[in-house]
Amino acid sequence: MKKLLYITVNSKPEEMSASKTVGRALVNKFLNKHNDFELEELDLYKCHIPRLEYQYFEKRNCMIKENDFNKLNQHEKEEVHKMVKLADQFKEADLYVIAAPMWSLSFPSPLKEYIDCIVMEGKTIHMEKDKIEGLLTDKKRGMIYIQSSGASIPWILRMVMNKGLNYVHDIMKFIGIKRFEELLVDGTGYTEEERTQAIKEAMEKIDNVIEEVLR
Repeated sequence: MKKLLYITVNSKPEEMSASKTVGRALVNKFLNKHNDFELEELDLYKCHIPRLEYQYFEKRNCMIKENDFNKLNQHEKEEVHKMVKLADQFKEADLYVIAAPMWSLSFPSPLKEYIDCIVMEGKTIHMEKDKIEGLLTDKKRGMIYIQSSGASIPWILRMVMNKGLNYVHDIMKFIGIKRFEELLVDGTGYTEEERTQAIKEAMEKIDNVIEEVLR
């Protein structure tokens, strides 16, 4: 069975988060149409994401070998195991949905810490002396990035303002995920009416986004 990995990056309960509300609607609609997928969820505000300490790595993005691993204390060993588990979980998925708010033109820091964990030699990338290549080209994969923001961002400014979205797009392409779709929940504003309208407009695009990511 194929896997849909749903990653959320917001400490708010789902009913208070525009990105998570739209994310849940998209995931539910997708699973209703595609029963050959099973859902796996990862809440980056509840799941422990290890910090990348120097002693965990032989070299950049390359985990230490067994002899050095055995020299670590128990906590450090558990951190290494957690990073490898996160990378394996990511690699095993076929479709990814990330729901995150825009913070300071980017996204909340747990998402960057997570990405740093999964970009790993032998798992999602392969490094040689003069090049790095993505390894997630072995099967068809796709990603949908759902981003909520308080303001309505004009399309002409999106390349400048959407730095977080652009980064996620670029890093996913880099590791080999070719199909990438965005679903913007813009203009959540300051009132409940603005938030409700922004969510409604985003939900109207769900069917098209699902269709595009599966092409």
